[in-house]
Amino acid sequence: MDLKNLVAQAQQMQQRAQQVEEALLKVTVTGSAGGGMVTVEADGKGNVKKVRLDPAAVNPADLEMLEDLITVAAVDAQKKAAEAAQHEMRALMGGLNLPFPLPF
Repeated sequence: MDLKNLVAQAQQMQQRAQQVEEALLKVTVTGSAGGGMVTVEADGKGNVKKVRLDPAAVNPADLEMLEDLITVAAVDAQKKAAEAAQHEMRALMGGLNLPFPLPF
């Protein structure tokens, strides 16, 4: 593989990485906890966009439980976002003929 070809592939990879970033901002994932009593929507990069609470989850005498449910739902959404990001990277980068394996 010559240097010119390697530079061209690096540029192509950079363009595809930008496409992945843009695509991930359009992806919506939903994490949940408490059997769906708390849901968190995030984009494909894991940025939380919305939190929904079932009124039954709101007990003023037990706010700690609600806090825990929100945390679990947010972590679930971020995990799903990471999985979506990994899928997008494989799809967009998989067609490159690189002399080394990609780390995802």
